[in-house]
Amino acid sequence: MQISRRTLMMGGAALLAAPALPRRVLAQATAQLGTMTIEMLSDGNLVLPRDFILGPMPEPEAEAILSARHVPAGPLMPPCNLTLLRHQDRVVLFDIGSGPDFQPTAGLLPQTLDAIGLAPEDITHLVVTHGHPDHIWGMLDDFGDPFLPNAEILMGRAEFDYWMDPNTVSSIGQARTAFAVGAQRRLEAIADIVTFFEDGAEILPGVAARLTPGHTPGHMAFELRDGSESLMVTGDSLGNDHVAFARPDWHSGSDQDQPLAATTRISLLDQLVADQMRIAGFHLPGGLGRVERDGAGYRFVTEG
Repeated sequence: MQISRRTLMMGGAALLAAPALPRRVLAQATAQLGTMTIEMLSDGNLVLPRDFILGPMPEPEAEAILSARHVPAGPLMPPCNLTLLRHQDRVVLFDIGSGPDFQPTAGLLPQTLDAIGLAPEDITHLVVTHGHPDHIWGMLDDFGDPFLPNAEILMGRAEFDYWMDPNTVSSIGQARTAFAVGAQRRLEAIADIVTFFEDGAEILPGVAARLTPGHTPGHMAFELRDGSESLMVTGDSLGNDHVAFARPDWHSGSDQDQPLAATTRISLLDQLVADQMRIAGFHLPGGLGRVERDGAGYRFVTEG
């Protein structure tokens, strides 16, 4: 199946009309962080044209990095990993996945929750990293109601305001117009039940927000800490396990502000190595791991 950048950015309509690729539930990874339990839940995977990420990069060098990491030719198929935090009496989900309307290989959260014995009603908090389709389009059920009926929704004020700004649809660029329209429809439906926060806020006990802009204007990562142990939920500030680590200074086609996103990546990777902080990555294989220096760059090491 040929997938162009245009069909992806127009919201996946062409993909939905085509025969679905196999929908995979990836292996579940778990970690203990003091009294916190972290589980990685699969929402499936995306199917992306290579130039969606690699477009602005020097092609021979980028392809060499992918080849060294055994990434096959053809479309990129990054996993979509949602982070679930169980802490005290809270069951917290970071991002909610694609739902049924983005790509046929994604939107597996309902099945994944069922497989681990959780109902949507069991989730007490939904924390949003940013407003892209694979992170928030699963917010609403078939009736337009919140898929997580009992969850308090927490979202950075700057990110919410960006997607709700009427000018975003016209200024974001034609290729991403469907992203903005889809975000506005979902955020309008839940606007009255959102709790907003700013950079640096402790949004829940042991959960602090960190502004990581560039991928989107108000993108947030979240530092989970219990005593001396910590873990960063990175969202899409680290969007893959190959070029984002090997050459964080390169601009990525997936980022809305490419120079700012590169600056954010470098700063974040430096911190993660210096603090020896584990990470939970939305598009990283296995979801959980750590960052190590690798020559002039970095590498992602999956926790097995």
